[in-house]
Amino acid sequence: MPKDFYELLGVSRDATADQIKKAYRKLAVKYHPDKNPDNKEAEDKFKEISHAYEVLSDQSKRAQYDQFGHAAFSGTGRGGGGGGFHDPFDIFSQVFGGRAGAAGGAGIFDELFGGGSFRRSASSAVDGADLRYDMEIDFEDAVYGADRKITIPKMVACDACGASGCEPGSKRIRCTRCNGTGQIALSQGFFSIRQTCPACHGAGEMVEHPCKKCHGEGRVRSERTLQLHIPPGVDTGSKLRISNEGESGMRGGRTGDLYVFIHVRPHEIFHREANDIICEVPITYTIATLGGVVEIPTVTGSAKMQIPAGTQTGTILRIKGRGIPALRGGTRGDMHVRVFVEVPRHLNSEQKELLKKSDESLKPEKNLPLKTAFGKKAKPFLR
Repeated sequence: MPKDFYELLGVSRDATADQIKKAYRKLAVKYHPDKNPDNKEAEDKFKEISHAYEVLSDQSKRAQYDQFGHAAFSGTGRGGGGGGFHDPFDIFSQVFGGRAGAAGGAGIFDELFGGGSFRRSASSAVDGADLRYDMEIDFEDAVYGADRKITIPKMVACDACGASGCEPGSKRIRCTRCNGTGQIALSQGFFSIRQTCPACHGAGEMVEHPCKKCHGEGRVRSERTLQLHIPPGVDTGSKLRISNEGESGMRGGRTGDLYVFIHVRPHEIFHREANDIICEVPITYTIATLGGVVEIPTVTGSAKMQIPAGTQTGTILRIKGRGIPALRGGTRGDMHVRVFVEVPRHLNSEQKELLKKSDESLKPEKNLPLKTAFGKKAKPFLR
C-alpha cells in the first residue's frame, strides 16, 4: 500500500508550504542517489519523497490528494512512483537551483551530486504523463451504464516528424558539447565535478534541424475525442483507466494513461447506500392503520408492496434484488422503502367529526401502545 505523503515528509496534514519545502530539502539531501551509490533503498526513498513533495507543494494537487488519497494520482507505477509524476531529479533541481537553467548554469547540489547522472546515464527517454478527467453522470447512468464522448487536450506525437523532433530529411546528431556522454566536466577549486550537459539535457544527442511544427520536442498540443463506456454499478469515486490515452512520451518514452473519475449527481427520490437503494414513500393514515397495497417506484420499474396493518412512520420494508447492480459481478443490491404517514390537511367538518369519533373509540393500551408506554415514562414530569 502506498505510503502517506505527509508521513513520508514527516509533516502534519496542516503543514504550511514552507514547512513542506523545508522537510523535503532535508530528506532529499539525505537520500539523494549520488550521495548513496548502489543503495536501492535510498534510491526508492528519494523517489518517494520527491513525489510526495510534488503533490503537497502544489495547492491543486494537494487538495485532490486530501480528498481522494493516492487514487487521485495512481497509475502504472513507472519510475518508482504514481502515474503522472515528474522526474525526481527535475524536482530536486527546481528546489535547489536547477540542473541546467536558461543560461546553462547548475545548482550547487547538482554539482556536488553529479548533476543527476544517476538517472540520466540510464536513459534519455521520458515517459508521458498520466491524465485525469472528472466526469459527472446522472443517477440512472450509474444504474444502467452509459456511453459518453469526452474531449481531452493533451500532448501527442508530432505527425510531421514522426515524434523524432527532426525536420524531415534531417536527423539527430551527437551532442558536440558533451561528445555524446550527456555530461560535462567542470573544475571548481580543488574539486573536479560533473554535471548534466546543458546543451542536450543529458540525452547525448541533439536535433540537427528542429521540426517546424513541434520545434524539436517531438510532441504537439492536440485534442482527442474518446468514446467511453460507463459500466453499470459505478459510484462517486469510481475510476476508469484507459490505457495509452495519456500524454505521449519523448525520445521513445511510453505513453501515459487516462484516468476518468466518476461523480454521480444526487437523485430526487432515490438515495444510494453501497449497492442498496433507499426511497422514502408517503402513505395515508388509512393504509397505515388498516394495511393495503401501494405502488412503489424502483430503478427497474414499478412494484406492488403490501403495507401491514398498524405500520408506523419510519418502518423500513425491503424489495429484494431491486437495487444497484454490482460493478464487478455478484449479487444485485436491494430496494429499501422507508414509509412515513402523511397527516391529512384541509379536512371538512364531516371528516373531522369522523376522526374524532374514531379517536374516542380507541382503547389506548390496546390500540396506542407507544403512546401508553410514553405516558407512563413521562408521568413524573407531568405533575
